[in-house]
Amino acid sequence: MATLPSVSYSITVRLELDGGGSAVGSLTNAVEHVGGMITALDVASSGHERIRIDVTCAARDTDHAQAIIDALGALDGVVVHKVSDRTFLMHLGGKIEMKSKVPLRNRDELSMAYTPGVARVSQAIANNPDDARRLTIKRNSVAVVTDGSAVLGLGNIGPEASMPVMEGKAALFKRFADIDAWPIALDTQDVDEIVRTVQVLAPGFGGINLEDISAPRCFEVEARLRELLDIPVFHDDQHGTAIVVLAALRNALRVVNKSLSEVRIAMSGAGAAGTAILKLLMHAGAKDIIVCDVHGAVHQGRESLDDNLTWIAEHTNTAGYSGDLKGAVKGADVFIGVSAPNILTGSDIAEMNEDSIIFALANPDPEVDPEVAHLHASVVATGRSDYPNQINNVLVFPGFFRGLLDAQSHFVDSDMMVAAANAIADVVTDDELGPHYIIPSVFHTDLAQHVASAVREVATRGRSE
Repeated sequence: MATLPSVSYSITVRLELDGGGSAVGSLTNAVEHVGGMITALDVASSGHERIRIDVTCAARDTDHAQAIIDALGALDGVVVHKVSDRTFLMHLGGKIEMKSKVPLRNRDELSMAYTPGVARVSQAIANNPDDARRLTIKRNSVAVVTDGSAVLGLGNIGPEASMPVMEGKAALFKRFADIDAWPIALDTQDVDEIVRTVQVLAPGFGGINLEDISAPRCFEVEARLRELLDIPVFHDDQHGTAIVVLAALRNALRVVNKSLSEVRIAMSGAGAAGTAILKLLMHAGAKDIIVCDVHGAVHQGRESLDDNLTWIAEHTNTAGYSGDLKGAVKGADVFIGVSAPNILTGSDIAEMNEDSIIFALANPDPEVDPEVAHLHASVVATGRSDYPNQINNVLVFPGFFRGLLDAQSHFVDSDMMVAAANAIADVVTDDELGPHYIIPSVFHTDLAQHVASAVREVATRGRSE
């Protein structure tokens, strides 16, 4: 699959060159000749005969960026002075910071924020621990916790290497829901140690967002923490993905005029995300689902099933289909993939029912080429930002936690997740809805507020029952 130049691989090259009239044109031609894209040209300094120009280019990957640099350096009279990777520059010193919300301008303010005045507030919380949600940052704080074992598409890269991703998650919490989130990267992949560490850290937070913890470890970590803690525990890779998939599928079914309870769904992927998607779809009313993994369809009687696959076998595939993914897709209305690239072809999609729906979410390379899928399916969604209908967790987790924190919820349940999915889907109006727009933009003005309101209503109702 061809990849277009992306700002993710954006570089700024400082060049010195002759000040002749054709000099700038030669730069543009050189970059375009190797498939790059110039996004900005800025004159850094100018003399009578020589000028310095900062050329900002988008590339496909690091090798392509180097090819662009080489092409510019090969031009007659051009000298490359400095190359800056804009993504790395953004991360220098980290992407988040802590700021005081109160002024500390004089002795009086200091004595109230800290000693001796703070002692009265601490004593009040000691007398009534629930006051911590009202009088401390616990009211608006989330811990973003990882062990670095399943980071994006990079795999088990460890806690230090996971930090830029966790910082980014914290920045998104702040940007979209004004939540103070803190990245916590743990130097252990032992379930008992992870659970105990989060347990002892929990008093300072109003919620726990588990992130990039590999399956099946993540299932046990989440389940045990939910039993131990009195604050919401949410594994975004599982449940955030599931919520956005349900929201997108609800609107995709509106486009093709089909019902969730009546369609046949073929799924590829039985890990953390796949299992969470499956369970939430079933909770929302889906009935006919076949789940496949690398060994084919999950069914009762298949050998060597772990606890998770056993549950899937007992609750899906009622006909006992035992073939491969291609066979499961044949005659299906919906395909949802959270697995591996290029495992289906256009011919496979053509064997699906009329007005089929394809959610090929493997990233960066989907289970089937989206352009090929479009030839046979009515609606196609991916996890990529360069195609329509991107399934992106940032659509849900900021607003979801905003609602939980506002409701001072002690837990997360499937009803809250369905409410969040419905809220996301409802942001897309009837006039906007179409095959290429089933899910709102992450920058939609009221999205987080809609999600927060829906979750808050369900969470508040749960507390009063």
